[in-house]
Amino acid sequence: MSADRKPEPDLVSRAAEGLAGIDRLVHEPARLAVLAILAVVEEADFVFVQRRAGLTAGNLATHLARLEEAGFVRITKTFENRRPCTLLALTEGGRSALTSWRKSMGRLLDLLP
Repeated sequence: MSADRKPEPDLVSRAAEGLAGIDRLVHEPARLAVLAILAVVEEADFVFVQRRAGLTAGNLATHLARLEEAGFVRITKTFENRRPCTLLALTEGGRSALTSWRKSMGRLLDLLP
């Protein structure tokens, strides 16, 4: 599109609607990374997810709190050989949210010329 042409109002409207449909909780890059990691494993320990996502422990803990509050992840604290172990798993709600995000992003990207 040249600088002289204005975008089609319908396209702009559909793009705005598409953006409005993106779940911001899922779309945030660090949380998206956590959800993507957990989507391909049954469960994972905190340190594994931290390393794979490239996050600090504090940053991961903050994002996990938001995801757990939304019902997207299950956090289980256990002990292995008397050492604390935090296990993380994607819930059905989290899997559904990730699937919805993927579909919404696909529809939005399909609008691009």
